[in-house]
Amino acid sequence: MMKEELEGIFESFDKNKIFKNKSILQSNHRPEEILHRGEQIKQVASILAPALRGEKTSNLFLFGKTGTGKTLSIQYVKDELLKRVKKDADFKLRIEYLNCKLKKISDTEYRILAELIKKLGGEVPSTGLPTQAVYSKFIELIDSEKQLLVLILDEIDQTVKKISNDFLYNLTRLNSELSKTQICIVGISNDLTFLEEIDPRVRSSLSEEEIVFSPYNAMQLQEILKKRSELTFKPEVVKEGVIAKCAAYAAREHGDARRALDLLRVAGELAERDNSEKILLKHIDEANDKIEKDKILEVIDSEPKQFQVVLGAIIKLSDKQKENPIFTGDVYNLYQDICIRNKLEVLTQRRVSDIIQEFDMLGIINVKVISKGRGGRMREIKLAIGRNIIEKAKEIIEHSLNYN
Repeated sequence: MMKEELEGIFESFDKNKIFKNKSILQSNHRPEEILHRGEQIKQVASILAPALRGEKTSNLFLFGKTGTGKTLSIQYVKDELLKRVKKDADFKLRIEYLNCKLKKISDTEYRILAELIKKLGGEVPSTGLPTQAVYSKFIELIDSEKQLLVLILDEIDQTVKKISNDFLYNLTRLNSELSKTQICIVGISNDLTFLEEIDPRVRSSLSEEEIVFSPYNAMQLQEILKKRSELTFKPEVVKEGVIAKCAAYAAREHGDARRALDLLRVAGELAERDNSEKILLKHIDEANDKIEKDKILEVIDSEPKQFQVVLGAIIKLSDKQKENPIFTGDVYNLYQDICIRNKLEVLTQRRVSDIIQEFDMLGIINVKVISKGRGGRMREIKLAIGRNIIEKAKEIIEHSLNYN
């Protein structure tokens, strides 16, 4: 019986009625034409154009919320620049892209440098050398010939969050130690307040030029979706109103085109599983629920260990106290116990309070301030995620920390 059921499932996928080319909706797809970002692309191009003559360009900072086309635009300009470099030029133009949020890369200065060295064709062990020795290796590698090196550091704010200002400061100072090579830095950040929080010395050298990418509005998102859907789906698969609903959902989420494309792709996958011949409005709603859940779990998985311990403490207390309220003090006490058991550094109560505030902003918990009259104020915490997400979150945290 089971065999027949599986045959039925596989057969329906063989007769794929929905997709023509699903990869067009993947986040790593680079369209030939980038809609509604012409102005920003022109600005980036004019700042980086001197690189074609081997001249050091201004360091550049691109700001904007997730899914506003920052990475897409810089990659587009990068490709165009590399196409135009003259074969007989007396210098080499290297443009290297690194996402600073990648796990096992962004957590130490050493690892980021090791990754850059690897991209440039060198090699260092993944641990074991003094950081200064890795810097020397990096300098030696890039200064071996006349070249201009443009480093594109995506989600650059993560380096400060997980390391410190020092890495960026050291990077901006490297040119003074180089004889044949010049380095330009293009920083990309989703955090619009990031530069205000870093050392003023770093800020002045890092963001000589700044370009802001504003969110897409619902009409712009509709155009982007319409263009991509024509290439992704078979004719007449997308029911009327689907693209408008998709764009409306994403516009509500601060105009995130990546989210809009994900919604459409997941809706297509759900329609395919339903054995439907069309993507219906209900598939968009189902896709939205699924993405919400996946997004929360991804956040929990990518957070540093300290964040995971705090969330683990909140989940444990919720399980134990059922309907009774949980207060910040209770969370801190249990957090300390878990840290001591797992030989982790114990953060101050203030820092744990900040982490709790971040979880509130992410929508993982709800924090309510309760006045106790003369006894001051307390913060009451409630989990804001469903039971199925809580169970998966527990697995992620336990796997990461191996705590009991």
